[in-house]
Amino acid sequence: MHKWLLIFLPSFAFADIGLISEFRGNGEILRENSTDKLLAELALDIFSNDDVRTGNGRIAIKFTDDTQVRLTEHSKLIITEYIFNKDKLDTGKLSLNFVKGTARFISSKNKLIKRENVSIRANGAVIGIRGTDFSISSDEVGRTMVLLLPNPDGSSSGEITVTTFAGTVIMNKPFQATVVTVAEQMPTKPVVLTGLTLDFIDNMLIVNPPEETEKAVAEQNASNNLLDTDILEENEIDKDYLDEEFEEVDRLDIDLLNVDFLTDLLNIIDDSVGAKAQVSILNGVEIEGVKAGFDPINQSYTFVEGSILTFFRAVENTIDLELDKEGAYNVDILSAGKEIKMSINGGGDSAISIYQSN
Repeated sequence: MHKWLLIFLPSFAFADIGLISEFRGNGEILRENSTDKLLAELALDIFSNDDVRTGNGRIAIKFTDDTQVRLTEHSKLIITEYIFNKDKLDTGKLSLNFVKGTARFISSKNKLIKRENVSIRANGAVIGIRGTDFSISSDEVGRTMVLLLPNPDGSSSGEITVTTFAGTVIMNKPFQATVVTVAEQMPTKPVVLTGLTLDFIDNMLIVNPPEETEKAVAEQNASNNLLDTDILEENEIDKDYLDEEFEEVDRLDIDLLNVDFLTDLLNIIDDSVGAKAQVSILNGVEIEGVKAGFDPINQSYTFVEGSILTFFRAVENTIDLELDKEGAYNVDILSAGKEIKMSINGGGDSAISIYQSN
């Protein structure tokens, strides 16, 4: 006599919950209970518990309720839970764990999932939404910036709360931002960022954090007695960067995935003050404005091979500039809002300008 055990699973247990609606560059999906990595491609089905990662590429995910999440380069998102049934809207739920990089979250205009059932975690922060459009920028050590985005007409897209163990801040103004440094500390006081557009929202916000958020973080740290010295004191401005050590690199050392997307905001304030005085001597070439070798602030590589001086940067866009190392140049780069000014061998009459949009 044969006995059969029948197991009935809910219809949504292994159902796709959305798909990749936009894709460029490279990315991958790590699926639950599988050791295989799926290469990202347009229209690829997405499932609950998928671990979505981008390399030097971008992925947009459209869920079945029309909620959208757009990931920029070098980002990681885990879809911890998604439940949606058009016949049982009260059961709808969306939980995301954003690990690193930059993402833009666009709520469904139909609001088919109740706002209180949407939870987004980004390292030390928990974000609650009230029908809105916002971006998150996070790194692997727990620092997160949350930015409320406007509607296309410039009006407020709604309201979001950002919560840590220490408390909650509320943002409801276009381009209002807060920064979470650690889970045990309050988010910074929200500040409104100026001079931004929706097209400007990119990883450059992390590599080159807005002045307003830098100030907010510095004020918070000062109030908690975390700063022992004046980061703008004169001796730092006059520092002789010729004495600073740097590690020589070559093209083989370039790591496209080694982009520190949320550089310590306090360090950036410090480094931006001294940047104009930064001078390196590399194989007889005088370089001013960036650090020779790997520059963690500008996320760039500068090296000499034979008679060629190379400047390489791959963040929002890719720049691969090769120059005669004996020449003198003034180089002005504006790439997706990130400005870099360099002087090679004292500058001279040769000027090179590079302008790149997103």
